[in-house]
Amino acid sequence: MALDTLQQRCDLLMPHVQVFGPDDGVPRPALIIFHGCGGIASNLALYAQAAVASGMRTFIVDSFTPRNWTRKHAAAWVCKGLKLRGYERSGDVLAAVAGISQRPDVDADRLVLAGFSHGAWAIMDLMTQKLDKAGDARLSDPAPHWLDGVKGLFLVYPYINFLARSVTRPWRHKPRTLAILTLSDHLAAYKHYLRLIVSLRKQGVDATTTTVNATHAFDEEGIDRTRLMRYDAEALTVTLDTLKEFIAETL
Repeated sequence: MALDTLQQRCDLLMPHVQVFGPDDGVPRPALIIFHGCGGIASNLALYAQAAVASGMRTFIVDSFTPRNWTRKHAAAWVCKGLKLRGYERSGDVLAAVAGISQRPDVDADRLVLAGFSHGAWAIMDLMTQKLDKAGDARLSDPAPHWLDGVKGLFLVYPYINFLARSVTRPWRHKPRTLAILTLSDHLAAYKHYLRLIVSLRKQGVDATTTTVNATHAFDEEGIDRTRLMRYDAEALTVTLDTLKEFIAETL
């Protein structure tokens, strides 16, 4: 399979990025959001607005619409690990950082990446790659310097199970990291999460956690249609407050 250049991936993604923030040209720090395997849902706008209230610009990156994938298609293929696994989507993360960093209204030295489930998987897989050779992040010309301005990772119910590279590979890039963990996540046991956090700390990552008594995707209204996932407004409030605190402390 032919590899995209970084510019080609930027050109694919950037027209579909949602932008939140003041209508001015002032360079501001940025929060870049990567959705879960179900695609963009209304919960992501809540995080975007929280970051804007904290003085940031926010960008929600859509990995599916540029590929002409519907939510139904993503559920059948991406959520089952058959397409766009974390290390493949990590190229989207790097390309989005590169593209957004070059905007004149963004302070490229103060970036935070936020990932939800599959989006967190992609971010974490990116951290395990040196990005110094063709093929890393499934790009022909990756470069590690694009991550220089990434000061923090905010990972919400991150996917850390089968095929997640952070379970077996060390992080090559180590921004400050905060993970929102859930006690009733059907995709990974809570103790599995804690083992990974301990491993990251041993590698020198400034990794902290906030735990909520909730399920995977607790912040998405309407998720209650499945018995494994339930909407939890209280846990959402805790997570939004934690994001604001993380931004303030990190930037």
